[in-house]
Amino acid sequence: MITLGAPAKLTWTLEITGRRDAGLHELRCEMTTLSLHDRLVIDESADYLKVFSPFVAPVLADEANLVARALRVVQRRAGVTIEKRIPVGGGLGGGSADAAAILRWAGGVADEVALALGSDVPFCQRGGRALVEGCGERLTPLDFQARDVTLFMTEFAVSTANCYRAYDELRDGGWSPGGLNHLEEPAGVVEPRLRASLAWLRAEYGDDVQLAGSGSTMFLGRHLAPEAPRRVEGPAGPIQVLQTTTTPT
Repeated sequence: MITLGAPAKLTWTLEITGRRDAGLHELRCEMTTLSLHDRLVIDESADYLKVFSPFVAPVLADEANLVARALRVVQRRAGVTIEKRIPVGGGLGGGSADAAAILRWAGGVADEVALALGSDVPFCQRGGRALVEGCGERLTPLDFQARDVTLFMTEFAVSTANCYRAYDELRDGGWSPGGLNHLEEPAGVVEPRLRASLAWLRAEYGDDVQLAGSGSTMFLGRHLAPEAPRRVEGPAGPIQVLQTTTTPT
C-alpha cells in the first residue's frame, strides 16, 4: 500500500480576463497550496475506486471521477481509496488535487496533458505558489510565502459550471465584475445561502473574508484567536472553522 497526500489549493485572487470561442474563460489567478489535504491509499495489485467522505455533497466512485480519469491518462491500474478532507464543491480543488496526486505517483505528466483533466490540475500537480493564467495552462512560479489561513466551510456545495454560466449571464446583462474574486457575485446568484453566509462572516470577522474560487468555502488570510470556535451557526446552517497554512509542496 502507498499513501499519498493531495493538498488543497487556495485561490487568493481570481480575475476573469476574457472568454474563448469554445466557452472557456481566460483567467488570471494567484494560487497556493494548503496543508489541508485529501488522503489517497494506493493498492498497486488491485483495481477499484472507493471514496469515504464526511461531506453532504456526493462524490461518485465511477469512471467519471477525476482519479479514474487520471489513471487512464497515465495508463495505470490500481486500487484507490480516497479519504476526503477537502470540502466537495468548496472551491479548494479537491477533485483536481486527487487527480494530481495520481499523476505525481505515476511520475508526472506535461502541463498540457494535466489540463485535459481540468483547469486546476496543472497547478495542483506542481503545487507551491504560482500565477495561473489562460485556462490554467500558463503557470508562472512565485516565491513561497508562509501564511496562516482560516477556512470557513459550509455544508452546501456550489457548482463551478453554474458559476461561470451565471457570470456570462450577468455580463451579458451589463454587469461588470470587481473585487478580488470576479466569481463572488455569480456564486451568490447560484447559491443565495453563500451570499448570506459571506455577508454574515464579514460582519463577524471583518471585510477581509473572501470567497475561495468558485466554491462554497470562504477564507481569511490569518488565524483567529486560539479560543475561537471550530464550528459556528451561520444564517444558512453550520459553518466549520479550520485553521490551516500555506505549504511549498
